[in-house]
Amino acid sequence: MSLKLYVKIWCPWCVRAQQWLDAHSFRYELIDVEKSRADYDEMIRLSGQSRTPTLVTGSGALLADFGPEELAGFLAENSIAP
Repeated sequence: MSLKLYVKIWCPWCVRAQQWLDAHSFRYELIDVEKSRADYDEMIRLSGQSRTPTLVTGSGALLADFGPEELAGFLAENSIAP
């Protein structure tokens, strides 16, 4: 299953989310919303908000404005493994 992680690279929650996903061997596409207005607008369209990080699964499940402690439950609930 593909994962997209929308981030602002200076955001400490985004850095922690990336570190958690990396430590648990998840593969994901990293999207820096400050590099592309289109990506930022897409994240807002998907999540309804402008905060990062935002994680979107290939099936469309979404976790917005989260801390790494929420990742394990979200990924398990959506049957996503590394």
